[in-house]
Amino acid sequence: MISTRTPLGLTLVLSLLATAGCEDPAKNKPKAEVAAPVTAAAPAAGAETLRFTGADSKVQFVGAKVTGKHDGSFGTFNGTVSLVGTDPTKSQVNVEIDTASIDSDNPKLTGHLKNADFFDVEKFPKARFESTTIKAGGEKGASHTVTGNLEIRGQKKSITFPATIKVEAGKASVDAEFSINRKDFGLNYPGKVDDLIRDDVVIKLAIRATAKPS
Repeated sequence: MISTRTPLGLTLVLSLLATAGCEDPAKNKPKAEVAAPVTAAAPAAGAETLRFTGADSKVQFVGAKVTGKHDGSFGTFNGTVSLVGTDPTKSQVNVEIDTASIDSDNPKLTGHLKNADFFDVEKFPKARFESTTIKAGGEKGASHTVTGNLEIRGQKKSITFPATIKVEAGKASVDAEFSINRKDFGLNYPGKVDDLIRDDVVIKLAIRATAKPS
């Protein structure tokens, strides 16, 4: 019998824990493509500005470790959709998130997410996204594919993900569910040696933008 005090024994134990642990919530989600950031064009002339906030929209996430998962969200954010007619492919989406508004299903975890191991909200109080292109068609039945610059912890990368976008007079909705690798944005904390944190995090967006005063 191999002692769990030996490096090999510990490796075997961790392997068994990973096998028996919770299923990865990102396993069957579309994985965002990540690339170097690109410069976003200015909003098209004559675009209608629709607005959304945490009062009418949701920015949520699901993170996981070997033994379980946690649901979280950001409660305070402000965003715009620069809508050109009823054509999403000519339009743009921008959002700025207050990182200190992060919340999770565990108060202790919420506090940990705010410190330097994760979002370091005092040093990096804002996270941002600005779309650069929106194309028709998308993975797993999505109506569109969105590409844009995502900035977290001062790390800016271009990401591409599928989304379902609907537009009508004075309104636009964007729904998306995909995964990103947290380490692409400097969120490198590994977790406990016997309960490691998974790299992929599920992002869940439900944006409801309307024409309203700024």
